[in-house]
Amino acid sequence: MVRPWRKFHGDEQGVSLVEGLIVFPLILLAISTFVEFGIAVLQWNQTVKAMQLGARLLAVSDPLVADMGPLTADYPPEQGGPTPAAAVSVSCGPGGAPCIADRVNRLVFGSDGSCNPAVGTSLSGMCDFNPAIGVNNVFVTYHRSGLGYVGRPDGPVVTVTLEARNLTFNFMFLGALLGLNSIEIPAHPVTMTGEDLSSCRDECP
Repeated sequence: MVRPWRKFHGDEQGVSLVEGLIVFPLILLAISTFVEFGIAVLQWNQTVKAMQLGARLLAVSDPLVADMGPLTADYPPEQGGPTPAAAVSVSCGPGGAPCIADRVNRLVFGSDGSCNPAVGTSLSGMCDFNPAIGVNNVFVTYHRSGLGYVGRPDGPVVTVTLEARNLTFNFMFLGALLGLNSIEIPAHPVTMTGEDLSSCRDECP
């Protein structure tokens, strides 16, 4: 007579199910990791493109900083005067002076005021590339670059640097589980030489 425990020991029914239950969580974790990595790369690329667009807009838009005086305070108005050697910068955004509200809204949301790229046919904003970007994620620095010439009517030519701050990844599966949604997307600073720093010229009322 075969003892019950020996009969149970030799029974292989349900082995595949047990193996599947052991392996399935590992496979699911691996798939989720690949998906989350793809999401992170997508959000990173969206942020890069948004920064590039934003820097280009800032080069041809009214300054977001309320007081640009420090850049021109020691800049001689007459042609042929000495060019100031001091490096001067002014900035606005999170952690610094607030940016001018209507101008930073135009930068982020575009002239249509919407984050949907399918809405409106006019100027796009940064959030049309990355909907997660808001006005509290934009930090702008205007730096006197030494370009231009003394006596230039619009003052010295400045470089404009735009970077993202306090912008975090938003994962679908593992973010809340592992606390990954608190990881900040790198700042991705983009610098461009300022042009006229004016949103409009002759067509302005």
